[in-house]
Amino acid sequence: MRPIDSTSTNLIGRLLRAAAAAFASMLVAAAHAAAPGIVGPTFNLDAEAAYISQPDGASVYSWGYGCHTAPASFLPAGMSGAGCPTMQIPGPTLIVNQGDTVSVTLTNNLPAAAGNTSILFPGFAVTTSGGMPGVLTREAPHGGSVTYTFMASTPGTHAYYSGSQGDLQIEMGLYGAIIVRPSGVPAGCRAVGVALPDGQPDFRLAAAAYNHSEACYDREYLFQFSEMDPVIHSQAEAQAGLNCNLPNGCMIVATEPYHPAYFMINGRSMPDDMDPNYAAQYPHQPYNGNPHMHPGEMVLLRVIGTGRWQHPFHEHANHVRVLARDGNLLLTQTDPTKLAGPLLFTTTTTPGLAMDGIFYWTGKGLNWDVYGHKPGDGSVCIPDANGYYTADPTAPNYYEWCQDHNKPLEARPFGDVASGGPVTLPDPNILANGAWYGGSPYLGPDATVRATAFTGTTPPSGTVANPPSSEAGFAYMWHSHNERELTTNNIFPGGMMMMMLVDPQAFVINEAN
Repeated sequence: MRPIDSTSTNLIGRLLRAAAAAFASMLVAAAHAAAPGIVGPTFNLDAEAAYISQPDGASVYSWGYGCHTAPASFLPAGMSGAGCPTMQIPGPTLIVNQGDTVSVTLTNNLPAAAGNTSILFPGFAVTTSGGMPGVLTREAPHGGSVTYTFMASTPGTHAYYSGSQGDLQIEMGLYGAIIVRPSGVPAGCRAVGVALPDGQPDFRLAAAAYNHSEACYDREYLFQFSEMDPVIHSQAEAQAGLNCNLPNGCMIVATEPYHPAYFMINGRSMPDDMDPNYAAQYPHQPYNGNPHMHPGEMVLLRVIGTGRWQHPFHEHANHVRVLARDGNLLLTQTDPTKLAGPLLFTTTTTPGLAMDGIFYWTGKGLNWDVYGHKPGDGSVCIPDANGYYTADPTAPNYYEWCQDHNKPLEARPFGDVASGGPVTLPDPNILANGAWYGGSPYLGPDATVRATAFTGTTPPSGTVANPPSSEAGFAYMWHSHNERELTTNNIFPGGMMMMMLVDPQAFVINEAN
């Protein structure tokens, strides 16, 4: 199963490309994403207060889940700087196996004025011990604990969040994700730990998202979308020191009217979300959002909506084929062995909803040779049954769409390139270089040379996140289609967006940062 290739061009995309250069000075190195988390099935968590940072320099008082004691281990293995503080936003991603009996003990270290707190695990049959009765589940009083136990019966991506005073506590940051790895390896899926066909390292948590042969994937990324109203956080901070022993706390915080000013992916706003996972400058925001892929790779997107608003997130370069929602595979009525999930232009999230989908990119449909091949240069593209070059996984043009092989981008280019192609670069005097500009309309570290401009072949300056001499990928902006969510405290650009890099096959994607 492969979704239909498509591209999208819109006003937001043009604005974002124009603004990309503004981020160059903020970035120091390319950092990759993956889906990092802590391994169960037993977890010992805290709910605690701390401050998180925003790109406008604000330090925002918040609440979050974290590790009360050190976790058993971290995944993916070998990620640089992996850790689990006593408070983070979002909370630690809990990684378990289908069939595990999961135990989560929560200790309430929030201010006494906040009252009791708890965790809900939607979709699972939960039993509880300790704590105090609450409206939706048993709760941990200030300084106390409660334990939740359930069987991880359903694979896929799931949300967890506070079940106490949700309008306040979820807003303050008490939410996270659970990834349940399926019990088997479906036919045709590559086992975990087995390198990709080209020999590059494997950073997946599982061989497939579900026990289904159409749920195989090559890379995975988890994105939790949320918004934040700093006025609510300021009210909570001002009342945090109140003496109180009431279950519902003693804070009087107005959660309406609601005017969020920060829009986040995995607890960070752009451009902070492009910095590495576990970056030291974000001690309470360990997870980033910086997807990379090679042409033809099947990329699993784990998406969760948190907070109060829907977030229409648009993944440029292709649609997303939805596999499941809240751990429920979307199957056809006539043949339950076949998936029936829709192709989404935006993976619009409903608060609390989790979905899993497959994204991929091949260059098919662009109608030009993305590798800049020319007749007579010795390049080969022998199509397989699906029309792609897959004979040699180590070839620079692995997974090229052969119908476009040797097809120039411009029929009559100008400058130093002979008539017929390949493309000429714009005059660098009028080109706005950006942090993710790869230096060429072609893929590959020699792409700038292959796309000779009439003013010379000097790579662009300021390209720090997609270096022309080593990476030279195609950069696509992934962003909310709610234009307000592209701001940080009403300043554009910022907020709920990131870059996705389609890297050439020669570039090693190292999710370990």
